[in-house]
Amino acid sequence: MEEIRIDKYLWAIRVYKTRSDATDACKGGKVRLNGADVKPSKTVRPGDVLSARKGAVTYTYRVLALIDKRQGAKLVPQYAENITPQEELDKLKSPVETFFLKRDRGSGRPTKKERRQMDSLWDSLNFEVPDDVAEKFAADFGLDDGDSFMDDED
Repeated sequence: MEEIRIDKYLWAIRVYKTRSDATDACKGGKVRLNGADVKPSKTVRPGDVLSARKGAVTYTYRVLALIDKRQGAKLVPQYAENITPQEELDKLKSPVETFFLKRDRGSGRPTKKERRQMDSLWDSLNFEVPDDVAEKFAADFGLDDGDSFMDDED
């Protein structure tokens, strides 16, 4: 076996749970082979470097040997070397920064009372920009006192 389709290889080394997930990732531009976007039918060879983006993390692998059958997790290091940089792996541990309140999974839509609480929290947030920041922003974008960067809609 000298070469194998990339979608099949990604499935075999357990990067994606199903082969169709690997195919969809290739079609969606989430998989790169030696720095270039690939189609699912692109073939890989030993020595190639492939990267697959899953969520916020981009995993990087070096192809050591080819395999077309799905392997157990303990056997994967024989076929692919995980060379993902540590800063990418640190993204897994970073807290999720969103405005939305954390809700228990399966708790359904917010009740009327919860919705009112969320609305009152939203209304209490202050979105005012300090004058010194506004002045610096205006200077950076070449805006005069009366101008606005949104006025270009004419």
